[in-house]
Amino acid sequence: MEESKTPIKAVKKTTPKAPQKPTKALYAVFTTGGKQYRVVVGDKVKIEKLGDEYKEGDKLVFDKVLLVDDGASEATIGTPFIKGAEVKATLAKIARYKTIDVIKYKQKSRYYKKYGHRQPYFEIKIDSIK
Repeated sequence: MEESKTPIKAVKKTTPKAPQKPTKALYAVFTTGGKQYRVVVGDKVKIEKLGDEYKEGDKLVFDKVLLVDDGASEATIGTPFIKGAEVKATLAKIARYKTIDVIKYKQKSRYYKKYGHRQPYFEIKIDSIK
């Protein structure tokens, strides 16, 4: 039996990296309704309903900004909020999510309750980050 004269080369296995989105655009992280949102100018975001006094087309200003980053310099991080920073948005839509059915049932006791819930939300369009 003849042995081959070609040397065996070690193959280095690499895992493909996920493509990184360019983060050159100015973005901010703000808080409202107990949640935090990362937004860029032009984004549409669904947030918790703020109150009954707002109508579609109203301008909203969020001043509880946690972080602002423009991609060129270092990010500005608040302690806990950045003074003077704000995210301006327009209220695009007031709506409610799909129905969630809540069912309570106990076997052998004829206990059955069913009700639905629709959570209200605001859809906002981010106009500017300052």
